[in-house]
Amino acid sequence: MSSDINTESERPSRKDIEITVNGDTVSTDVEPRLKLSDFLRREGFKSVRVGCEHGACGACTVLVNGELTKSCLSYAVQADEAEIETAEGLATDGDLHPIQEAFHEKGALQCGFCTSGFMMATKALLEAEPDPDDSDIERALSGNLCRCTGYESIYRAVHEAAENTE
Repeated sequence: MSSDINTESERPSRKDIEITVNGDTVSTDVEPRLKLSDFLRREGFKSVRVGCEHGACGACTVLVNGELTKSCLSYAVQADEAEIETAEGLATDGDLHPIQEAFHEKGALQCGFCTSGFMMATKALLEAEPDPDDSDIERALSGNLCRCTGYESIYRAVHEAAENTE
């Protein structure tokens, strides 16, 4: 009699990966089906949130090799040898990054669940367009959702960050 249930020997083998996160290299082995968001959270990067798990909310947004990426839609094995930046990597030597400072100063957060994704989208925007207008901001943040603050304070924070980011 055959069984459709996978046995331990039928599970995919683990894969060795090496990923640089916020400048620190992480070498480990993972199951091929482990989501990048879950890997990052397991490694202690708690700013990476898992909300919808469909890429719609943007709470899991990180930069992978400088590209904005929804980490809930990627697998950790796909990031092998990649450089990843999370919101934890924005601050340097204990000093807030201008983006973090602007979000704080402009009240662009309430519960904070979505904030790190918005900050990473803002970082990508400001690297591509250092002086964005509201339509640039709307386009850049369209992959992120906030259910608490409304977007006016977030737009003000992006403008403030643009003024204070080199």
